[in-house]
Amino acid sequence: MAFESRTNGFLHIVYSEMVGLSIGEKYFIQGGIAQDLRTDGRKRLSPRPIFVETGNISQSNGSARVRIGATEVIASVKAELGRPSALHPDKGKVSINVDCSPTAAPMFEGRGGEELSSELSVALQRCLLGGKSGSGAGIDLSSLAIVEGKICWDLYIEGLVVSSDGNLLDALGAAIKAALSNTGIPRVNVAAGASGDEQPEVDISDEEFLQFDTSKVPVIVTLTKVGRHYIVDATSEEESQMSLAVSISVNRQGNICGLTKRGGAGLDPSVILDMISVALSVSERLINTLDSQRAAAEAGKDEL
Repeated sequence: MAFESRTNGFLHIVYSEMVGLSIGEKYFIQGGIAQDLRTDGRKRLSPRPIFVETGNISQSNGSARVRIGATEVIASVKAELGRPSALHPDKGKVSINVDCSPTAAPMFEGRGGEELSSELSVALQRCLLGGKSGSGAGIDLSSLAIVEGKICWDLYIEGLVVSSDGNLLDALGAAIKAALSNTGIPRVNVAAGASGDEQPEVDISDEEFLQFDTSKVPVIVTLTKVGRHYIVDATSEEESQMSLAVSISVNRQGNICGLTKRGGAGLDPSVILDMISVALSVSERLINTLDSQRAAAEAGKDEL
């Protein structure tokens, strides 16, 4: 499990500056959370409904659009042949990059959007790949190897924030998982006879595709601390009042693939364990929702 602490990160700063609230509105938000009745009627540990569409971008190997409240994001996956790194000759490579549309929020214009995009990209790398080394990766990098030390698949995952009302990291994580579920990897036939350092010849099929295995790809659950309590699926207004947030990535098997913290001071181990317990429960419901909506979306396309 990867853990990263980011104190006073830009992600926290931008949330505070994005939402201008009066003192009364701040007290109303904080008081509602303290009484387990948030401004939109939800309880502290109740997420908003999530809506998923897949196959939106025809030029990609897989794509998905996710909407949570007024937060909307898109993820796409592009697969290209590459060469494994010298440190990991038996694994493929994955890169994750996020772009924030300037129309999503005023703070996304110019340098603000660039810094938030960088923060989100790093956080997704931590949560989905376990850091730069790929240790503890939620995405199985060994499944992307074709010929050890010579040929592998490189996956380029692009995320786009279309509109923002909080919980961007979780929405992007859900969109990436749905996009990977929608991803078809072309079958590769490797010609025999290559020896030594010689690069083998390959034939990439235009007709046969292998479905990318997402059984161990996690979703991300962020718990945001406001006052003395923490909540799931925070809105932008709630995020503007946070003291810290912990994002935990969990897969269907209940394994913790990554954990990252931003803002605030340290946390007592018992609090972290309680947060993990909540994340396990919320992630199970989220994964089931993603699977059912993806299946329904694909069944609808087959009927057309």
